[in-house]
Amino acid sequence: MKYILTSLLALTLFISCNSDKEKSSEPQETDYTVENDKEITDYITKNKLTAIKSDTGLYYVINEPGTGKQPTATSNVTVAYKGYYSNGNVFDQSKPEGLSFGLNQVIKGWTEGIPHFKEGGSGILLVPSHLGYGSFDSNGIAGGSVLIFDVKLIKVN
Repeated sequence: MKYILTSLLALTLFISCNSDKEKSSEPQETDYTVENDKEITDYITKNKLTAIKSDTGLYYVINEPGTGKQPTATSNVTVAYKGYYSNGNVFDQSKPEGLSFGLNQVIKGWTEGIPHFKEGGSGILLVPSHLGYGSFDSNGIAGGSVLIFDVKLIKVN
């Protein structure tokens, strides 16, 4: 009986230690807040933009506020956009007629940013990584990346 209990204890310790090793080998989330904010503010200064910073860290520029309906964070919208990094390299772009989607189905920066415009409005969203794809690589976008989008809200569907 003593042998069985000792064996069970050893097995439990082995499993426990092994699962700790597995946990520690998982990638850890990295906080890029300070670096992202500096990158965004440098971009704003270099390009002489007048941007507004939200409480979450999203920066946005309203070039045209628009005059139509204003979406909410759960609206379905049609948006034409170009997505690029602060160095100007484009990573994604819609056709001029835009794409339709629910604002609750996209990155947090869009869910928060697009409702600042009314139909027909346009501007720029400067999205820190925590409101984009986070600190891990995703869909060809490097973890920790600041994402910049030229956006035009075509329609609130």
